Amino acid sequence: MEKEITKEYTNGELTVVWKPKACIHSEECIHSLPEVYKPKEKPWIIPHNATTQELKDQISKCPSGALSYYMNEDGKKETDTAKEESMETKVEVKENGPLLVHGTLKVIDQSGNEEIKKRTTAFCRCGASSNKPYCDGTHNEINFKG
Repeated sequence: MEKEITKEYTNGELTVVWKPKACIHSEECIHSLPEVYKPKEKPWIIPHNATTQELKDQISKCPSGALSYYMNEDGKKETDTAKEESMETKVEVKENGPLLVHGTLKVIDQSGNEEIKKRTTAFCRCGASSNKPYCDGTHNEINFKG
């Protein structure tokens, strides 16, 4: 299994962790904090442009779990972006987008490999993802309707 790429951006107090492969490009981050998330710039995340609480609040809305954070004083222990207590399992169909499953899941791929997914997992509905069974945002490119 290949190593997951992560990128980190800090404001000194909090570090935003971005996992590009998990991102479904829903643009919740861009719409919530456009002064922080600037996809056409490098670096594309500028955490100094918001308060730590604003960042925490926005990250908790990330539907794919691609964004998480840790408090620098606590070290590199990532904070689950959802509530720390166990989540109720919930399935949500996003219009023209993925199937979001909220909660802790064990996903077993066709080769029998198991992966534990926490928080929210975005599954492909359009059939065009190059990261099946997970959504990779391709539905936006192919104008999937459903």
